[in-house]
Amino acid sequence: MKDALTLLTRVTAHPNSRCWFLAWDPSGTLLASCGGDKIIRIWGKEDGSWVCKSVLSEGHQRTVRKVAWSPCGNYLASASFDATTCIWMKKKEDFEVVTTLEGHENEVKSVAWAPSGNLLATCSRDKSVWVWEVDEEEEYECVSVLNSHTQDVKHVAWHPHQELLASASYDDSVKLYREEEDDWVCCATLEGHTSTVWSLAFDQNGEQLATCSDDKTVRIWRQIKTGEEQDGGKRDPSWKCVCTLTGYHTRTVYDVSWSHLTGSLATACGDNAIRIFEEDPGSDPTQPTFSLTAHMPRAHSQDVNCIAWHPKEPSLLASCSDDGEMAFWQYQRPE
Repeated sequence: MKDALTLLTRVTAHPNSRCWFLAWDPSGTLLASCGGDKIIRIWGKEDGSWVCKSVLSEGHQRTVRKVAWSPCGNYLASASFDATTCIWMKKKEDFEVVTTLEGHENEVKSVAWAPSGNLLATCSRDKSVWVWEVDEEEEYECVSVLNSHTQDVKHVAWHPHQELLASASYDDSVKLYREEEDDWVCCATLEGHTSTVWSLAFDQNGEQLATCSDDKTVRIWRQIKTGEEQDGGKRDPSWKCVCTLTGYHTRTVYDVSWSHLTGSLATACGDNAIRIFEEDPGSDPTQPTFSLTAHMPRAHSQDVNCIAWHPKEPSLLASCSDDGEMAFWQYQRPE
């Protein structure tokens, strides 16, 4: 099983600092990393090696926690513990800050673009989720402040095809939001985790949502369509936990990434390991079962913070860690 995952290369991304997060641009030619050193680095491949193409050091005063590319690939958003979110514009080989979004009371923990590129979501230790609208002049306006969580909000992610937003929190829950009559509302609360929910990811068609937690489990939630919704009514589909991956991780699961090319599910864990799961062939979609198909026990020397599938190459994924390093992996799917 260990042979299913092969280390391709290791790169010191953020020396003497934690590397918190990685994000591939939509084309898969660039990879952004961010860290506790307040810096964002942009990586690209040259002569088969990953090299740093740009260092973005002017935007933030504190740790940069998450980065996210716009769907067009021309902008990068960065969320920082300095309570701001910077929007960087790509200019040939370089990047410049075109706007800084302010308003959160303290650390911004995550940022995500909607698939249309017209909306941006941020979340914070101040327990709120903000939705920002981007107009034709590329001006950013906060259109909604959502206070549905009772604790620090760790992560936000958009549905791949709809304007449906999900958030994960220290309050052990996941919330889903959508626009209703010119405002954003919480339309579902997913409860079941017994400790902090650190991250979440939708599958390629948005029918399933994976969440990972401090309770050492990964939960798979599936959209259950009600009769009224199928008939064209307005009722929200409910989300039900259809599978819990338990007994695999020995510490907090910090990140989960669902390949939109193959459906493989990867996790990053506080036990320094990377694991990959596959849905069993022929398993009932209403009660799916998953098998562990790869386990790299010492993927990094410290906590693995992030795992990210390449958007175009189905077997390539990248990870980063508290050890300041990025690692690139080749995954051999089971026949």
